[in-house]
Amino acid sequence: MNKVWLVTGASSGFGRAVTQAAVAAGDVVVGAARRPEALDDLVAAHPDQVEALRLDVTDTVAIEAAVRDVVARHGRIDVLVNNAGRTHVGAVEETTDAELRDLFDLHFFGPAALVRAVLPYLRERRSGAIVQMSSMGGQMSFAGFGAYSATKFALEGLSEALADEVREYGIKVLIVEPGAFRTSLFEADRAGVSSDTGVYARVGETRGSVAGGQGSQPGDPAKAAAMILAALEAADTPLRLPLGDDGVSAVLAHLDQVRDDVMAWEKQTRATGHDA
Repeated sequence: MNKVWLVTGASSGFGRAVTQAAVAAGDVVVGAARRPEALDDLVAAHPDQVEALRLDVTDTVAIEAAVRDVVARHGRIDVLVNNAGRTHVGAVEETTDAELRDLFDLHFFGPAALVRAVLPYLRERRSGAIVQMSSMGGQMSFAGFGAYSATKFALEGLSEALADEVREYGIKVLIVEPGAFRTSLFEADRAGVSSDTGVYARVGETRGSVAGGQGSQPGDPAKAAAMILAALEAADTPLRLPLGDDGVSAVLAHLDQVRDDVMAWEKQTRATGHDA
């Protein structure tokens, strides 16, 4: 039976690519976006498979009603893709409380609310999947991306526990960790930027990389979407799916560094228990 998808941030980037891949597979997609008119072309081309839904994922009050309406119209939701997001650049010292809270609303509290709203329907059917669009920045971070990575670290921690909780109901959780892909993430009007104090040289390098990187990212969103669908269809769906040569390399290098740090102090740190 063909699936029913609910994809947030479906108007562009990974959300649009996943929508197109699901449609090509014969599935139905409810594409949620703050500007649903950006999906008009897909709705017109696939009127029986694509439905546009106006939804701001930071409006947690509206989420439960939106999910309930989707289920009422389509009978079920098989796959939730928490994709809506944006980047943010700024040193930890430069990032304001308001900027940090806004980013957590978008990348953490919104997805958490959607998971809570969708799960009762998935549990009832004892099947389905939740796809959490994270980033290689959900495994590691560097100067200028502290706020962004903090939200993705939080999402990954929540998702790891979620996967353990819902496994008995036949529900899959897939955390996707892309590297640099050719989406609109780095576009000037979509990238959050904290005030530049000029204090941190490494943050300045990150700002320059983001400002000049749009359109030259190596990753292909269509290939990423195909890989996401393949991972969901696999008998042994992974919990984490790094994507892109840069993403895979960054995650593996970070894991090596964590292991090196732990092993360097292993003898001393194991000896911190009470004396017998």
